[in-house]
Amino acid sequence: MMKYKRLTLEEREQIHALVNQGMTNREISLALNRSHITISRELKRCGTKFEYSPSKADKKARKSDSLRGRKQIVDDRPEILGEVLKRIVLRNSPEQISEAFKKESPDDPKKWISHESIYKYIYAFPRGELRKLFTGFLRSQRKLRKDRSNIHSRRGGIQDATPISERPKEVEDRQVPGHWEGDLIIGKNHKSALGTLVERTTRYVILVPIPGKKDAKSVREAFSEVLHEIDPSIRLSMTYDRGLEMAEHKILTEETGVKVYFADPSSPWQKGTNENTNGLIRQYFPKKTDFTKVTLEKIKFAQNQLNERPRKVLDWETPKKEFKKLVGAIET
Repeated sequence: MMKYKRLTLEEREQIHALVNQGMTNREISLALNRSHITISRELKRCGTKFEYSPSKADKKARKSDSLRGRKQIVDDRPEILGEVLKRIVLRNSPEQISEAFKKESPDDPKKWISHESIYKYIYAFPRGELRKLFTGFLRSQRKLRKDRSNIHSRRGGIQDATPISERPKEVEDRQVPGHWEGDLIIGKNHKSALGTLVERTTRYVILVPIPGKKDAKSVREAFSEVLHEIDPSIRLSMTYDRGLEMAEHKILTEETGVKVYFADPSSPWQKGTNENTNGLIRQYFPKKTDFTKVTLEKIKFAQNQLNERPRKVLDWETPKKEFKKLVGAIET
């Protein structure tokens, strides 16, 4: 008799994405190699099928044992735990650690661990020096884990959003330049913002001032203005999350020719280049920065510094130099 295996958060996120694509329960069960009864039961955790939230369902499923994720690591895979903590100390994010394990041991799932399990283990430490130590190495440095159970209701209302699953495969391997990742860095009291664009091949960064409110119209106009300054041959696409500030993506595409693809909900690793870059940008503009008071000179200064940093991923070249090579090759 087969032993039942609990759904992982990654599977729950896949279920949410497939529901949004209009798949039936049986189609989803085939895609995940799970019983359709399991899928049906899972979708009832949050009310109706279209109210389903992966994080909320995961939270409900594990409510009876809040330390389950931690116990599983400690009891079953202590060697994995040790390696996770070593990498946390080196300031690798849980997402980076999770993806690194998969790449290092692609044929050994027992050595894999989800980023959510890593977060759960760290925040399961009793309050005190040990928790303070390890949460201090996380980029957010939060003392408590942020509740993400309602993220889907806040960030899922983009009309006619083209999912990342439809993005050309050439974008993934970074061999074809001109594909960007975009995001907003939110300012003090959520009343201001700074836009960010990162070219996936060269890691070249462009900071986008957002004047006034961070509403969809203001964001679209700011991104459109910056994208028009880039050669059309290297402004092919942009991958964005499902933030409502990108609600005017169709107009943006009409204005610039840049096709916008949307990452799946709660999947920051799908635009990891931008997520990592935002962490670097925070060194210049820490949390609670009021971007309405930040001058254009300061923004340009930060942008130039970021683009002149040698990057290991570029074999210690700078994004600025690699981007200039790219532009030069196009012009010739």
